[in-house]
Amino acid sequence: MKTGVEEKCISKSRCFLYTIMLFILAGIFEIGGGYLFWLWIRENREIGFALVGAIVLFIYGIIPTFQPSHFHRIYATYGGIFVVMSLIWGWVFDGTAPDVYDIIGSLIILVGVTIIYYWPRESDE
Repeated sequence: MKTGVEEKCISKSRCFLYTIMLFILAGIFEIGGGYLFWLWIRENREIGFALVGAIVLFIYGIIPTFQPSHFHRIYATYGGIFVVMSLIWGWVFDGTAPDVYDIIGSLIILVGVTIIYYWPRESDE
């Protein structure tokens, strides 16, 4: 039984683009939903921010189910991608630019999650 990324994808390049799109989409929903709660609690915004945040986080919980891999690899990779996206989010929405150490750490994380998620394995063939 095949359980690899390729099994549910038309081609490796299309699969790569599809999975990257899902990782980014999930990151936007996860970080965005959390940010709405942050605004509600930390910046005393209206309760509507929390309600929309809850809906956005609920949708985020569905997005990973469309990834063509195993649960543990998907969530490990999301963790790394979310670190990078959180730094970008802070830069765009809070005006806090990543420093050199944020960038170095992000590059290390991206190499790690690329290996975790995309490295071919015998068990996936």
